[in-house]
Amino acid sequence: MNQAKIDTSLFKRLRFVLVETSSPGNVGAAARAIKTMGFSELILVNPRFPDVLQRDEAIAFASGAQDVLAAARIVDSVEQALEGCNFAAALSARLREFSPPLTAPRALAAQLAADVSLNAAVIFGSERYGLPNEIVEKCNVLLNIPANPEYSSLNLAQAVQVLAYECRVAASEELPPVAAGAEIGFQGNTASLADIDGMFAHLEKALVEIEFLDPASPKKLMPRLKRLFSRTQLETEEVNILRGIASQILTKRRRLDRS
Repeated sequence: MNQAKIDTSLFKRLRFVLVETSSPGNVGAAARAIKTMGFSELILVNPRFPDVLQRDEAIAFASGAQDVLAAARIVDSVEQALEGCNFAAALSARLREFSPPLTAPRALAAQLAADVSLNAAVIFGSERYGLPNEIVEKCNVLLNIPANPEYSSLNLAQAVQVLAYECRVAASEELPPVAAGAEIGFQGNTASLADIDGMFAHLEKALVEIEFLDPASPKKLMPRLKRLFSRTQLETEEVNILRGIASQILTKRRRLDRS
């Protein structure tokens, strides 16, 4: 019974992803920030320095969290960083026209603590450029820290600390493990982000085939559809249904072309 509680703990289900980080000091400080709050999984996507985990500045700023730093993984893409995840939150001070739903760190933390089916990632952009739209659009929510509007700039490690703190507080409150929407009855497994990406690619191909989407002038259709679906918590079976619809569209279209 105790083992089951450990396995579903938010401390085991949440990872922190840093994209194209420039400063080794920020990587070390981020490792320290998450360790002080009880988390341990840190993933770096294309950091500026490939040997960042061994750099003196990173080790110095980790200050007691060298174990988290040493265990951090470096990957080539956000897709690799999100393997095994079925929920992702992008942190940005900049609002986007076609972003997923906007939420605050405290609300996100409460959701992640309450829904033990979520294996989640919080994604932080580079110090200079933040996160590009294509990464934000892959996420379920857009996070915005409600800082002083006259000076809202946070250091990367500070932002990591804020999110880690809120998640620790929510996890420590031992919220009942009831998934959002459970009142509607049976709830299946939450679809992985990789499965959802595959569904969008499949759906886009079907929409092109029926000439609903012009690939030469796609405009904002797919970002709008991603925004629409990000307001739901797609289950694996629902993704399979949508892919089945796309497959049927493509099959019917090919039959018409041959007739």
